[in-house]
Amino acid sequence: MDVKSAHDMALETGVIELMEAVALEIKRTPKFTTLLKRLDKTLTNIQPILHESGRLSKVLDRPEPETEMFIIYLGNGKKLVLECSMIKCWNVYEKFDHANKLIRLDHELLRFFQVELQDNMTLSLRTLKEVYDLGDKMDRVLSTVTNRAGGFSSSFGVPELPDFIVGLDAHLQELKRILLNVADQVLTVSAPGGCGKTTLAKMLCHDNEIKGIFGDNIFYITVSRTTSLKTIVQKIFVHHLHVKNCEFQSDEDAKNQLENMISQMGSEKILLVLDDVWAESQSIIQALKFPIPGYKILVTSRSLFTIASTYKLGLLNDEDARTLFYHSAFPCDGDRINVPEDLIIKMVKSCKGFPLALKAVGASLRGQGEVEWRTTLKKWSEGQSIFDSNSELLLSLRASVDALVESLPIAHECFLDMGSFPEDEKIAASALMDLWIELYNLDKEGMYTIEFLLELSSRNLLNLIVASKNASELEGYCNEHYVTQHDLLRDLAIHLSSQDPIPQRKRLLIEIHANDIPAWWIKQTQQPISARLLSITTDETFSSDWYDLKAPKVEVLVLNTQGKKYALPHFIKTMNELKALNVTSYGIYPSELHELTSISHLSNLKRMRLEHVSLSPSIQFIYELKNLQKLSFIMCEIGNALESCTVDSPSMSPNLMEFEMANALDSGSVDSSPMPPNLTELEIDGCYDLKQAPASICYLVHLKKLSIINCHELDTLPKALGSLLNLEILRVHSCTRLAKLPESIGNLRNLMYLDISDCLSINSLPYQIGELNGLRVFKMSGCHGLEELPASVTKLSLLEDVICDEETSYLWRYYESDLRDTKINVVEDDRLANFMKIVG
Repeated sequence: MDVKSAHDMALETGVIELMEAVALEIKRTPKFTTLLKRLDKTLTNIQPILHESGRLSKVLDRPEPETEMFIIYLGNGKKLVLECSMIKCWNVYEKFDHANKLIRLDHELLRFFQVELQDNMTLSLRTLKEVYDLGDKMDRVLSTVTNRAGGFSSSFGVPELPDFIVGLDAHLQELKRILLNVADQVLTVSAPGGCGKTTLAKMLCHDNEIKGIFGDNIFYITVSRTTSLKTIVQKIFVHHLHVKNCEFQSDEDAKNQLENMISQMGSEKILLVLDDVWAESQSIIQALKFPIPGYKILVTSRSLFTIASTYKLGLLNDEDARTLFYHSAFPCDGDRINVPEDLIIKMVKSCKGFPLALKAVGASLRGQGEVEWRTTLKKWSEGQSIFDSNSELLLSLRASVDALVESLPIAHECFLDMGSFPEDEKIAASALMDLWIELYNLDKEGMYTIEFLLELSSRNLLNLIVASKNASELEGYCNEHYVTQHDLLRDLAIHLSSQDPIPQRKRLLIEIHANDIPAWWIKQTQQPISARLLSITTDETFSSDWYDLKAPKVEVLVLNTQGKKYALPHFIKTMNELKALNVTSYGIYPSELHELTSISHLSNLKRMRLEHVSLSPSIQFIYELKNLQKLSFIMCEIGNALESCTVDSPSMSPNLMEFEMANALDSGSVDSSPMPPNLTELEIDGCYDLKQAPASICYLVHLKKLSIINCHELDTLPKALGSLLNLEILRVHSCTRLAKLPESIGNLRNLMYLDISDCLSINSLPYQIGELNGLRVFKMSGCHGLEELPASVTKLSLLEDVICDEETSYLWRYYESDLRDTKINVVEDDRLANFMKIVG
């Protein structure tokens, strides 16, 4: 058997083993489901190539070194895939890095096999031409270069600067500082479309200091979405080196020749500028990185890349925004004489600092009179989008969104859902996850949905704000992570969601000011709407006088309010398909919530989130929801709404307590519990007046996740907590007055994750903590009152990670010899944050 055949067989084996690893991980773990399924699809489409006529060599011919390197890469890819189930979910940064490596693996597979998916999902394999001898070809190229006057000179096509630039001078200085002083070879300027990334890159190339350093060796390439590595290198050779009829036999050939060419330039510094690189082209950037001193790459992109340092380009401040708008709307002195100043200011504010919006809107109003200006503003105030009259702005911004339609259609839908929330507000990542899990039938643990958040964030379509590197996160818990979105991107989501007639829209987004109900709603009396997602936003003056609305297909309902009192709409009771309900008050004070009777018969409701509302005893109607699986009280005023019959007794031992609780469950008295009986997840977060956790939670026999966090008045947990025999995750994070854990906690044999971080008043742990046979992660940073650990912690045989501050780590290291498989992760302690919790 010849050497090449052996390579082909090794390549086939590598692909098959990678497929088997992907299939195994899809079954073994819910983590990275989206990316693993994408890999599985790519590998499935590659497989016919491997078996055509039984030999890969009959359809594929590549240089042997390239094949050998790719075989090694496949082996590393298999290892990467098999590590998916081992990634620690409490560290969002580790998970983000692993996700990006999986994306890169998928891109490299597509690149190597040159696979193109056709409409009928069949494959075509580009036949690679015969490879020329690399040394001979480089001799010809270098001979041509040597004979040119001046050797390596002549800057390659840096585009001219625009006639008018505003607001980028400070960005230019900072960008130069990073480029010249940071060790990373690649620097990305990242921002949404229309923010000035390309202009900033041009300014850098024309800057005298930069030209003094790089001279004529500045190669500026505009990268289209379909540009290949071979095309980029070809442009450099043709336009910079003046090599005519330059062809490369493969991407690898092009890469090798470019590297050799740059190496021949010796000590000369080189700046390669790649303008407008798309997310799927990260592998091209990676291929253009060479270990050559003085060689730098500047990238502009709407996306973020893990292989590069990032400079995020912000929007214009008010002064610069006005300057740019004036230049666009009034290019000649005296043009603005008939337009009042207050009208101009309102128009500038409507553009929200977005350079492209300021230029497009200004140009559209150039030469118009006051009447046209006021008419435009009136249309926007009545709900017409800024995009209706600015096609250039629409086309620029929606390009990033349209790119998701084919590659990640669910991520595209998730972007459009962002219009469901009010302008300029932070949105809890967990709130989005609740919606998407039900709308798109995603995994209930939330791992799938986190990937969509990361994808949208990497494309600058939203901003994902992680509270800190040590923020509590496991199995999709993201209440400490927030999402924000630029107003113009939110407007784009609303605009794209509003193209169909109202009755036919998949998502219906309604804003009500005062009691001004939309005219179409008043007229609509019999015709039902078809929306699956319904969002209604009202202001502080809304009186909760609802018109009837027939919405039989709604699965997710988002209600945003600012009023002191808020009554749920009566038509909720007819939403038989409703699966998720989110009610949030954005007012200064919690909104009093009324008319909860409307939800008592929603048999399909699975998730309910109440945020910043004042609860009352009428909340009992929630407890009639027999199929409710997740209930969240976020920053709510609890009052006596959660009070229930007392099941604790001072004289009752934990074992007897569990026995009594079991008897209560067996006797059927659980029906009297003021909690939905089939809950699997309960969150109580930031409820400042909660002093005692409701004892009735101990009846929730199906509960798997219990989170009572940031409740600074909470001082006790139910003694019978140990009756929650199915509990897997328990968080009592930042409950600063909580003095101890109940002794019955030892009965939680299925508990895998325990978080008591920043519980400043806990000074000891119950001895029964050692009975948690299934515990894998114990998070306890900031427990400054803790003086010692019980010796029983040595029985925690499955404990993998302890996450604590340096002070607490000394307590654990005393037992380190007994816990050899346990990793002690020391995190930085935030003393100021702890102080604020105490005084708060």
